[in-house]
Amino acid sequence: MPRTDKEIQKVKAEFYKIRQFPNVIGCIDGSHVPIQSPGGENAEIFRNRKGYFSVNIQAVCDANLVIRDIVARWPGSTHDSTMFNLSRLCASLEAHEFQGVSYLLGDSAYSCKEYLLTPLLNPSTEAENKYNIAHIQTRNTIERTFGVWKRRFACLSLGLRTKIETSLEIIVAT
Repeated sequence: MPRTDKEIQKVKAEFYKIRQFPNVIGCIDGSHVPIQSPGGENAEIFRNRKGYFSVNIQAVCDANLVIRDIVARWPGSTHDSTMFNLSRLCASLEAHEFQGVSYLLGDSAYSCKEYLLTPLLNPSTEAENKYNIAHIQTRNTIERTFGVWKRRFACLSLGLRTKIETSLEIIVAT
């Protein structure tokens, strides 16, 4: 994550160019990497809501599709908001470690917080619709980041057939 004032301002400026959404330091989401069944008594916690075994990873990207923060250690059944709430990044944001007003943009899987903005579920005014459009088009960077990453490293979309510990290292290394 950007830490210096100069770096934070640069990241915010790049995000602002997309759709004039101010003070964004990153877009966050989770993504599943398929794995083979790890076996053992805890294997089922790796089965995700779509029915296959996976590792759920959390990533934050910048406007240039660079992954700025990644956590790869959660079983596929773990919800995105749980991963975030238990992350070091959440603790850093709670402690106001980023200079000035800084936001992450996340989808509706996350709870809206003073530092994590989500789309409005039922926008009823023109201003709310404009907010949602700007939010969605800016947050799209994380979806594109996952797409580029998984196309570049096809094993992340086709699935890993290694031990869990090795799979986690492969995910972060890519």
